[in-house]
Amino acid sequence: MSTNPLALKIAAPYARALYDFSNDQNIMHQVTADFQNLEVFLNKTPNLLQYLNNPLISQEAKREILTKTLKSQLNQETFKFLIVLVNRNRINLVQAIITSYLDLVYNLASIKMIEVSSAFAFTNRQKNTLIKKLKEITKAREIRLAITVDPSLIGGFLIKTDSKVIDFTIKNQLQELAKHLDSVLEI
Repeated sequence: MSTNPLALKIAAPYARALYDFSNDQNIMHQVTADFQNLEVFLNKTPNLLQYLNNPLISQEAKREILTKTLKSQLNQETFKFLIVLVNRNRINLVQAIITSYLDLVYNLASIKMIEVSSAFAFTNRQKNTLIKKLKEITKAREIRLAITVDPSLIGGFLIKTDSKVIDFTIKNQLQELAKHLDSVLEI
């Protein structure tokens, strides 16, 4: 979910153009589903990303690998868009474009993307309770969680949304307690 801010700025016009086009052509659902699946696929195949980002590899070779790996999996218009990115030497921005495009769609649909870091994996019941509470707080129609497990947090969880960070971790509470004890013991 986190992407380079400069890449996001460069990617924004491409994402907006695809967003407008998919809206005009009434294919937003297909393109959105393609981008959601593509985001997962690219995260699982870092070698493909490195290949696409390599400036020494020709556009023809990049078009060929995309055709072999993705053409049958994507909507025709989504695939054409990827080829346009290759032709304009912008395929290296594909992750940022996906992020920008999905942000536009999620804002339209009142869907909030929220990052959650936890010391342990959530159960389905805990996830549903957290989503319900976050819907109340954010007034969003739908919540999408990006959950990462970080054992260094000891316990509890950390929530990041937009510019807010809510820290319910034991690690943070212990750090706060240590600061308080340091200030008390210095007196």
